[in-house]
Amino acid sequence: MSWDFLIPVCVGDLVKTGGTNQYVVQDVVPPKQLASCLSKFKGAFRSKGPLCVLEHFDTGYSVLKQSNAADLNVKEDTLELLVQVVSSLASTLPSLLTSTTVTAAERKEHLNAVKMSVFLLCKLTECLESDSYRQSVVTTTKGGKKGKAGEGPVQWESERETVLHALIQLLQLDIRSLWSLSLVEEEFISCVTCCCYKLLENPTISHVKSKPTRDCIIHLLGVLIKKYNHLLGATVKVIQMLQHFEQLSSVLAQAVAVWCTEYGLRTFIGEVIREIGQKSSEELAREGSGVKAFAAFLSELATLVPDLIIPNISVLITHLEGESHTMRVAVCEVLGEILIKVLCGDSLDESGKADRDRFFDTLQEHLHDIHSHVRARVLHVYTRIVNSNALPLCRYSEVMGLAVGRLMDKSINVVKSAILLLAAFIAHNPYSCKLSSEDLRKPLEKESAKLKELKEKLAEKAPVPVIKASELWAAMEPELLVTVRAELEPPSQAEGEDDDGEEAEEKEGEDDRTTAVMIAQYLRVNKYRNAVRLCIQAHRCFPESEMFAALSSLSCDTLMDTLALIFKGSDEDVSEISQNLPPTPQKGEKEKEDGELKKQEMLVQYLKDTQTFALQVEKAISVINTMLYWKTTSVVQEAVQFCVTVREFSVANSVSGVRKMLPLVWSTDAAIKDAVVQAYRRLYLNPQGDTTRMKAQTLVDSLSELMVDSSLGTIQCLGEIFQEFFGSGSSLESAVVQVLWERFTGKKEVSPLYRRAAVLLLGMAARAEREVVLSNLDTLCSVALGEKVTEDFLLARDTVMTICSITDHVRQSKGAPFRLPQEHQLFTCLTQAVAEGVVMEDPYWQSFMELAVRLIYFLAESPDQLCSRLLQRSARLLLDQIADGGEINKDEALTQDGSQEFSDQGEQVNCVCLAQLLALCGCVAFWQVSHLERSVSTELRRRRRETEEREEKEKVPAGKAKVANENTMEDELGLIGASADDTEAELIRKICETELLAEENLLCAFLPLLVRVCSSPGRYSHPQLTTAACLALSQYMMISPSVCEENIRLLFTVLERSTLPVVRANAIIALGDLTVRFPNILEPWTQNLYARLSDEVPSVRQTAVTVLTQLVLKDVLKVKGQVSEVAVLLIDPESHIASLALNFFNELATKDNAVYNLLPDIISRLSDPERGMSSEDFNTIMKQLFSYITKERQTESLVEKLCQRFRTAKTERQWCDLAVSLSLLSMCERGFKRLQECWECYSDKLTEPGVYQPLLSITAKLRRGAKMQFKAQVDEFEKRLTAVHTRGLENVESPEMDEENQAGGPSQKTTVHAPAPTRGRGRTRRGQSKSSVSTQDGSFVTPQRTRQSKKPVVTFSSDEEDEEDAVMAECETPKVMSPIARTTRRARLRN
Repeated sequence: MSWDFLIPVCVGDLVKTGGTNQYVVQDVVPPKQLASCLSKFKGAFRSKGPLCVLEHFDTGYSVLKQSNAADLNVKEDTLELLVQVVSSLASTLPSLLTSTTVTAAERKEHLNAVKMSVFLLCKLTECLESDSYRQSVVTTTKGGKKGKAGEGPVQWESERETVLHALIQLLQLDIRSLWSLSLVEEEFISCVTCCCYKLLENPTISHVKSKPTRDCIIHLLGVLIKKYNHLLGATVKVIQMLQHFEQLSSVLAQAVAVWCTEYGLRTFIGEVIREIGQKSSEELAREGSGVKAFAAFLSELATLVPDLIIPNISVLITHLEGESHTMRVAVCEVLGEILIKVLCGDSLDESGKADRDRFFDTLQEHLHDIHSHVRARVLHVYTRIVNSNALPLCRYSEVMGLAVGRLMDKSINVVKSAILLLAAFIAHNPYSCKLSSEDLRKPLEKESAKLKELKEKLAEKAPVPVIKASELWAAMEPELLVTVRAELEPPSQAEGEDDDGEEAEEKEGEDDRTTAVMIAQYLRVNKYRNAVRLCIQAHRCFPESEMFAALSSLSCDTLMDTLALIFKGSDEDVSEISQNLPPTPQKGEKEKEDGELKKQEMLVQYLKDTQTFALQVEKAISVINTMLYWKTTSVVQEAVQFCVTVREFSVANSVSGVRKMLPLVWSTDAAIKDAVVQAYRRLYLNPQGDTTRMKAQTLVDSLSELMVDSSLGTIQCLGEIFQEFFGSGSSLESAVVQVLWERFTGKKEVSPLYRRAAVLLLGMAARAEREVVLSNLDTLCSVALGEKVTEDFLLARDTVMTICSITDHVRQSKGAPFRLPQEHQLFTCLTQAVAEGVVMEDPYWQSFMELAVRLIYFLAESPDQLCSRLLQRSARLLLDQIADGGEINKDEALTQDGSQEFSDQGEQVNCVCLAQLLALCGCVAFWQVSHLERSVSTELRRRRRETEEREEKEKVPAGKAKVANENTMEDELGLIGASADDTEAELIRKICETELLAEENLLCAFLPLLVRVCSSPGRYSHPQLTTAACLALSQYMMISPSVCEENIRLLFTVLERSTLPVVRANAIIALGDLTVRFPNILEPWTQNLYARLSDEVPSVRQTAVTVLTQLVLKDVLKVKGQVSEVAVLLIDPESHIASLALNFFNELATKDNAVYNLLPDIISRLSDPERGMSSEDFNTIMKQLFSYITKERQTESLVEKLCQRFRTAKTERQWCDLAVSLSLLSMCERGFKRLQECWECYSDKLTEPGVYQPLLSITAKLRRGAKMQFKAQVDEFEKRLTAVHTRGLENVESPEMDEENQAGGPSQKTTVHAPAPTRGRGRTRRGQSKSSVSTQDGSFVTPQRTRQSKKPVVTFSSDEEDEEDAVMAECETPKVMSPIARTTRRARLRN
């Protein structure tokens, strides 16, 4: 064979004349002849084998060249034939490659066959892949319907895998020996790799169904990289494909992982990471740079081979400082995977621990990243670390503290991620969550004291460290030698005589050993000169001593030797000294003591960590509990799940969150409601147990525990959830009901709390199935309302609440009302229990009484008769108590039938019993009115409609007439129905007005008594009696307008002058109800209601703001300037009151222009000098109120209004407040123009810094982001402000002054003096409204009508001669100025 086949760059190059011995296609077969030529190719393959491609290459090339015109079957057959050729080559080549007798011609022949077949197969594969993709795009465009089986190019999804297997089989052979010097040409490698990369570009390659094809491509490329030197090309191609095909990130990550692990190409991952790491921050910040694909690739790669990334992590760390937040997220996720899968456990060496700590520090830094997405993802990484138990114990407290801090993040996603992380901490914590921080404090103090004692004990036993004499001698020897040499120099004669005399006198009578000890002491205290002199003197005194014998020939060496012998001593001296030292502790005993100390230190540290963890958990719970009522649904859902997790792990105080989420069952958001229901179902309604009985007991136990000490609202919310449980048809229903009845009846001994919980749970079950309670009324009456009812009014109260669940008021039934006869045992027990409780002093009787009266009106036939007899019986029992010699009120007496008065016989009644009787009267009066307006009115309408329907059925009108007059008849029927409703409403009103308080009605007898008690607080000063009387009086006033008008002055007198906060709070609530019922009567008294907002007692202020919020938001009260008193509560010291005031304005802001209309009056009232509000408080309030002004028109109008107020303001403080208000507005361009137009209003006030600085701040805000033209206007206005402020208005604006200034003449500056503020009575109480305003003309405060008559002084004294005068005088009563339009009585009754 004389020619070589060279793989062309382009397919068309093969038909061109090539170089020497280069193969050129001779004949391109037309499309119509391709089938016959292909048949010849197949025959040649069968006869000659794979080398036939050398002769029939042109046929394959023609199919490739004519692919668009070729028939589908031809391309299918060609692909199949080429696959067979390549597979045949793969099977025949091994023998050739291992043979040593192969000629060069044979080698060239097989090489050309390999290149030709691979070239044709790869190019045809690329062609078919393109056709398949185009067809899928066309199919999707036409509607996305899938074609029939067999359509498309040779069912390409299944054929691709066959092609790739053939190529892998061939290239796995060592075919490099076919080339000269085993250098495979680059074009051959590119031909195969281009085919692989072309297949990877398919959008469906990452789908699950494409996994076989994907794996084949990855392995084929792995072979090419490992055997055919494709490492550099693959690296570049991976980066390019990531930039252009984002969906390939996971596929390429899997490929790189396979190449590194299965093919040993560990350097490849380093090359790829280096390429990514070298991307500049600016390049990654550009759109379309593939940064998302890079990030996803790194994250997926870290998941697969985290250990291989560690050597190259330094390259990626640099991206943490870049601008691309996506890359920062990716690097943090890579660090997380490394920490989870590699750098975890206790077996790390020092280098691994250092890397781990460095990575954790990096992650913690990015918990405060500037981008919220990074913060959220880092929290997610920490969640995975905690769930994998890869977080070191020493970092628990630090990371958890950071997570608690992220709960305050502005980003919702960060908050949700923080909640998930905290839940993971609780689920995987190594501490005890069941103990609170308070429970851990005492054990920690105890163990800390024990540790301190143990340390002190060991310190006492520790041996004193002894330094060897030889070591000390070596340290002092150089300095001592200098001293010896100095002393051996001949001294003067006088000095020598003096020294000798002193030493002789000092040492006389001492032995040589004592002298040696003194020398050693001198040496130890660094008195070297004294020691040397004493040593020389000792030789003279003790010439026969062995210690000083060496000094017979005095020299530097002998003296140093003598001193050394004295200081260090001989071996005998050392042993003698060592015997006198304290004994050294035994080694085993010392190790035991050290072990105890170490254990105690570990215990104390564990307790400290546990307490820190508990404190952080408590803080997290308190913060997350507040998130249960956020407006963001997803945050609420995460908070609910956190509460469930906390409860499942029995964390201390976890019940608080579970209870707090209960009201969310009434949420209008279905997702939130479902989350709460599922949470309670998971916690309480899916009990564990082997039998149904055990499951039922577990369920009842858990629910009973939740209901203990719960409020009424909590019980109602639980009822909603429990009702759904019983309505779901659970198999536990009957077993649960049986357990509840056993507990209630006492068959199973339980505590009173759990017994009450059982009866309440029975009431919840009755909401779903009435028969649960209705069929057992006798049992309820005998157990809880029988003879022992007076022993436990709480159980009786809860039983009555349970029975209420079977009434129509709960079920909203439309048929005839369900009622029981008066003789029923239930009402007998109830009336007896209520009547007997009147003369008892039980604190729980009143709550039982209120529910009992309510149940009588809901369930009894003719409840008014029952309650009349109940009042008679109660009054008789009270009279019997008086007759028996109890404590009696001497001024009052009751008769049996109520027609006579108490005899004034000097007797006294028990105040508590009288208070309970008055409370019963008020309750009966209230429910009597409710019964008439709801039950009786509803029943009258129902009966009328039944009558009308019956009459309509009896009529048989002609068909044609009926059709002709159908519309007219419906109109007439509508009018008749409306008229009938008005008639019924009028009937009810007349009954309330004339019959309820008629002389023959028992309720009438108690009204004078109520008025007397309320109007004489000095005489009737018992708190419970006063409270009950005032509340009952307000309930009587609900009966009719006449009763309300007669006693309204008395009730407001009680509201303003009562000394009991509970009475004032009750009066506010009652007046709120009366305002709804009789708005025209209460409208003149509105100011008195607002006055309670400045009450000294927080509970009264809280009640007042709550009631007024409801009245204003429901449009019962007109919003006027008095709302400034609510604004004052925004700075109330009580946080819950401030939050109520904030909620008031938040809701008010939803009404059109409500806050905008009120702002001028609020500013006027709050800046009144007589109020005495500080500027800081004023600024705080205004900042909140101005945040509701968002429209440009409102801002423009407010600017004008506030500027005009400068003209009427008389004090500097008022000017400053107005200027501050202007600065708080979100000023727009139109508002700024209006500010310029009103220059004359405030220009003369600019000399005051308090006016100038706020206005100057407006210009600073306007300058931000302003256009050049507008910015010039702002700068000009600022210069004008500054000029007037510094030089005065007249000096700036007067032309004469300007000329005089230019001439250099003196200029007189005029100062604008603010008028002195009007002196008035100072108010010491915070935020109290003023009873009078300044009467000067042009006052800043809006003038109001005031009464000239002076209010009479009213005294609350027991010495009053006429208690009726204790109410407001007639002249104090406000007059109705503007009646309030009301809806018809019929409409109100329907509502």
